[in-house]
Amino acid sequence: MAGPEHLHPWLSIPFCLMYVAVLLGNFILLFVIVTERSLHGPMYLFLAMLAVADLVLSSSAVPKALSIFWSLSKEMSFHACLTQMFFIHVSFIAESAILLAMAFDRYVAICNPLRYATVFTHMVVAKIGLAAIARSFCVMFPTIFLLQRLPYCRHSAMPHTYCEHMGLARLACADISVNVWYGFATTLLSPGVDVVLIGVSYVLILRAVFRLSSKDAQLKAVGTCSSHACVILMFYTLAFFSFFTHRFGHNVPHHVHILLANLYVLLPPMLNPIVYTMKNKVIRGKVSQVLFRTGQVR
Repeated sequence: MAGPEHLHPWLSIPFCLMYVAVLLGNFILLFVIVTERSLHGPMYLFLAMLAVADLVLSSSAVPKALSIFWSLSKEMSFHACLTQMFFIHVSFIAESAILLAMAFDRYVAICNPLRYATVFTHMVVAKIGLAAIARSFCVMFPTIFLLQRLPYCRHSAMPHTYCEHMGLARLACADISVNVWYGFATTLLSPGVDVVLIGVSYVLILRAVFRLSSKDAQLKAVGTCSSHACVILMFYTLAFFSFFTHRFGHNVPHHVHILLANLYVLLPPMLNPIVYTMKNKVIRGKVSQVLFRTGQVR
């Protein structure tokens, strides 16, 4: 990572604490959803998928970053780097698809509640999860071949804490325009389209909410969507800022870019379970019950 190496041990402290929070928060959320039959509805199943994607995203990047900070291992083979890149990007694209599914879930629940049970069956939710994984693999699989075809002239050092597509491509001593345009196109056509569709669903949700005659119904509808909106804002703001800075933000200091790139694999996965637990009374109650039972057993 760019910056004085004597700061690495100090940087490792917040990174390590945040990663522990990611593991605890998401595993507790998963445990509660899996073990409580009342939480086997579509919204909670999507939330479980989100927790799995968050765990894969952060666990693909953070352990290696910590080993760099602690000077345990600062090297990685090319194929290991490809593997890390693949899982980071696949989990990011899958998470984007899950957020889109959650937005559609809220749209149907608020704008067409009578059809909710028939639209979001367990089979449909399972198919959406499989489609999210399949799309991620289809988008990222070609990048492996696009990177393997490039000639790498010598042993290279990447000024980053984890491997990413354009960071690897820039180590090549050949024309990487195909990689640049493929990365740009897939970003616009997968997470980019997801953002647009999420925005459309929320416009329709807000229009339906403000047509409600009851003030209490309006507040309840806004409350059910506010946690999802917070998650979306955190996730896409950090991710797209990192993406566009990597390609166009040549005036942005390199250490700032790397810090933001690390935050996008840490901050949303850490805050997602906290936001959903705090905003959702059902989840908050179930988590409290599980923690209370655990405390009694001890």
